Amino acid sequence: MKVIVIGSGIVGSSTAYHLARKGMEVVVVDKAHQGQATAAGAGIVCPWITSVENPDWYTIARNGAIYYPELVSALQEDGEENLGYKTVGAMAVSSDDEMLDVMEKRILERKEGTPEIGVVTRLSAEVAKKLFPPLKDDLKAVHVTGGARVDGRSLRDAMQRAAEKHGVVRHTGEASLMFFDGKVAGVNVNGTEIYADKVIATAGAWTKQLLAPLGVDIPIEPQRGQIIHFKFPNEDTAEWPVILPQSSYYMLAFDDSRVVVGATRESDTGFDYRLTAAGVKEVIDAGLEIAPGLADCTVHEMRIGFRPMGPDILPLLGIIPDLDGLILATGLGASGITMGPYVGVLAAELALENDVGIDLTPYHPLRDTLEV
Repeated sequence: MKVIVIGSGIVGSSTAYHLARKGMEVVVVDKAHQGQATAAGAGIVCPWITSVENPDWYTIARNGAIYYPELVSALQEDGEENLGYKTVGAMAVSSDDEMLDVMEKRILERKEGTPEIGVVTRLSAEVAKKLFPPLKDDLKAVHVTGGARVDGRSLRDAMQRAAEKHGVVRHTGEASLMFFDGKVAGVNVNGTEIYADKVIATAGAWTKQLLAPLGVDIPIEPQRGQIIHFKFPNEDTAEWPVILPQSSYYMLAFDDSRVVVGATRESDTGFDYRLTAAGVKEVIDAGLEIAPGLADCTVHEMRIGFRPMGPDILPLLGIIPDLDGLILATGLGASGITMGPYVGVLAAELALENDVGIDLTPYHPLRDTLEV
């Protein structure tokens, strides 16, 4: 079987890698747009703490998180070691004891079906600050040992290198779908026609433009996120846990004395690839509110990414009626790093017409138009 994967963010790279490992002939096409979400994403793998109650969202997020060790093992077998992935634990932080009570109860309930969450511990502000020194003095925590972080760029690149070892061919350019007699038969890239048995669209925030020529209006819009990387001089940050306050912001550290704070959630920006004064201020203010100890850090890098936002918080995954041969895998929103590799596996299994093990009805790409 020959499969074309459009897009090489974390979902597309995972899809191509898993198909190639199963012996399929795989072609990846990517335009290398500015603002690819994976390249900007901070990389938190810890859905256990979230207050999101939607069970369909949690199914994908949970499965995505517990899939990571398997992916890491496979990539190591293929000679890839630089993944940026590490289980460092995570802390849900707050100065409100009642709020921490609620979070701890929710996490412990989830642990009953997910032992991968690890040890759950209530921490004083003093202990929390020892684990993450720049933290605000009055922030107490619920700590889980199963939280992890990953560098999205490093993981994506590792999957791409490993996929190429298994024969994946890459083309740089904008793909347009070739549609004949009710079937998506391949793509046209830079004037070259490439035919395949299946086409998997993992084009992220650019999916709407990809499918528009076929008369399909996919409910995906870009949401701009601005994120800042700080350098923490003379500090070993390698084991610092992920920090999850009671807001849309987060904080995590990497091995190179780098602390990441993000991210804005800006709708109605289109693909306006700019750092803005208001956005940068928002990120810095949020970061210093959580961790005043970052005040003397160096602003090392600022990134911009366009999250693919669907009509709700669920991914868009599945087959579109009347477009035989096409599979869609996008719309992961702010959960792309957590869900992405696992969604890539699901997309690959759909292409192979295998049982994916879960009911995909809630994630149908055109679910709002389906008859009940």
